[in-house]
Amino acid sequence: MHGCRTMLRRFAAVAWCVVLAGCPRPVAPGPDGGSVDAGLPCDGACTADERCDTERGTCVLDLPSKCLTDTAAWAPGTRAFVDASQAWGLLSPLAEGTRISSADLDGDGFQDLAIRRVGNVRDDPSGTRAVWLLRNTGSTFEDVTAESGILQNRTETTSPLGRPAEVMIFADVDNDGDVDVFTGASQSPVETSEILLNDGTGHFTLGPAGSDLRRVMDAIGGASFADVNLDGRIDLWVGGTSRPGSGTGTQDRLYLGDGSGAFFEVTDIAGLPTREWRDIADLNAGLAHTINWGTAACDLNDDGIPELLSSSYGRAPNHLWVADGITARQVHYVNRSVASGYAYDDNMDWTDNESARCYCKLHRTAPDCATVPEPRYIPCDSDDDAFRWSHDVDREPFRLGGNTGTTVCADVNGDGRLDLLNLEIVHWDVGANSDPTQLLINSGDPEVHFERPGNAAMGLTRPHDTITWDDGDITGAIFDFDNDGRPDVLINSTDYPGTRAWLYHQNDAGTFDLVPMEDGIDHQSAHGVAVADFDRDGDLDVVIGHSRTRCDLGTHCYPQAHARFFENVVGTHGNWLQLELEGAEGSNRAAIGARVTVSANGRTQTFEVNGGHGHYGIQHDLVVHAGLGPACEAEVTVRWPDEARTTQTFTLPANYRFHLVQGGRPQPVK
Repeated sequence: MHGCRTMLRRFAAVAWCVVLAGCPRPVAPGPDGGSVDAGLPCDGACTADERCDTERGTCVLDLPSKCLTDTAAWAPGTRAFVDASQAWGLLSPLAEGTRISSADLDGDGFQDLAIRRVGNVRDDPSGTRAVWLLRNTGSTFEDVTAESGILQNRTETTSPLGRPAEVMIFADVDNDGDVDVFTGASQSPVETSEILLNDGTGHFTLGPAGSDLRRVMDAIGGASFADVNLDGRIDLWVGGTSRPGSGTGTQDRLYLGDGSGAFFEVTDIAGLPTREWRDIADLNAGLAHTINWGTAACDLNDDGIPELLSSSYGRAPNHLWVADGITARQVHYVNRSVASGYAYDDNMDWTDNESARCYCKLHRTAPDCATVPEPRYIPCDSDDDAFRWSHDVDREPFRLGGNTGTTVCADVNGDGRLDLLNLEIVHWDVGANSDPTQLLINSGDPEVHFERPGNAAMGLTRPHDTITWDDGDITGAIFDFDNDGRPDVLINSTDYPGTRAWLYHQNDAGTFDLVPMEDGIDHQSAHGVAVADFDRDGDLDVVIGHSRTRCDLGTHCYPQAHARFFENVVGTHGNWLQLELEGAEGSNRAAIGARVTVSANGRTQTFEVNGGHGHYGIQHDLVVHAGLGPACEAEVTVRWPDEARTTQTFTLPANYRFHLVQGGRPQPVK
């Protein structure tokens, strides 16, 4: 490296360096509060996509305009998605699974897929297949599972059986520039969960054998990568679900990464222990274990440190842990499950539960039963008819919540705060006290609190054709499908008659309109989801799985359970911007946890790079995608996930994908 000199000019407050081969480009405060190059002069330092701004002495982007001047948001009667499963190779071989995540495994710029069946079925060439790793060629998916090494195991090295990998999420755990994988083996009697390290080509080898996360017979419902202590190394948050026959939850666990692929547990030190299901007061207060069905890690109070969430099945309280600061590289958390409004909603009226009404009809002298109405729709001749009711327990707050499969973090209303979407299973006979799928709006309280405006107010209601309906909402997503600059909502409902994918478009008023099935996503019993610009045309496509559970109850099942590819055909009517982030010294290289704000057309959108969330490991593209509507450019601010919360601000043109290395300048991706 050639030498470089730095001269401080007090009057101009500009640091400069003569840039020679290998010299870093200096930065100084820009006129808009962001950072600009302060190299004087910039001759020879600009790339082919830049020009020298001689007044500021810096290189600026000089790209041809691609802006669309005739843009339109989605409107009824406009087709938004088409089923392109056959063209994309998902029918041969049939990729049959409802656990879906995506990542760019080989660094070619195209999002690949990891699809898994329910349960710890091993990938066995002579029997039932369980895992598909599919490489995206740009126009189709090809099966690379066997050669990827992702199913190698430690205990049966010569066996054709692969390893169980029901949970699968991706991050660069060793900061070498490619994404590695956590494969969660829930309740396997032989194999454990594992980190597998990527060699950069999409081939994986087993990580360190001494890692704490390698627990035999662990019960796992979900996992999320995050840098919780902002040391530049990826950590792992794992949710503990119930063991077969127990009906109670297990401990969620936090592991810190050492940067090599090994992880060590800090659950107790971080203030995260919960209690066994013994005390009703503990359960009502959200102090006992969850029956985890999905995790999330996102910064809910904008302090740069991710909060930890655990969504719970079985109408047990969801858990929310708020970061209480970092001391000597150790983060500490406080339980805000109930206080935040995330554990369950405020509706504690159990008297419209059909089974409760039956019980009270038969036991009028039981506590609180004297005035409870009789059941409307179920026979009630014996206690066997009150099949969903335990009078001693089910009136308690912890039993009047929801069955939360997935929690999605996203800024839905453009106020710069991350809100939540809870995806819930609800049965018709249980009553309105069972928490439905709904948005939880972040109030901005530094200690974190959510308001629940309700589905009627937000426009997220749906029709039920019969009295005996079931909402099997377990997975879903928030993303801008028409590039109008407003995030939309996808709810995947599954496993029961009448269940399907429900797509809602956000309107100018900030509420939602149901997209008709013929315009949106025509898919029954929808379960599992990955969202990305798979074909790199500037809009977000969707891959959704299909469950064939309870097929005997109705006509909601297809003959085959393969995942389906829904190609976006409306997003090209709006302008867009994409940003690939690469962390440098002090940040994890995949930039998980980075916060990106995009301001255009009078609106500001806030995004956070996510390291996996939801039911058994959902993961979307790490590339930030922002719809811009009619805007031809946007002001973009990146807050990096390092201890200093370093920020950079740029003005970028529409309809380009940029790569940004922390401290550098955005460069267009060809």
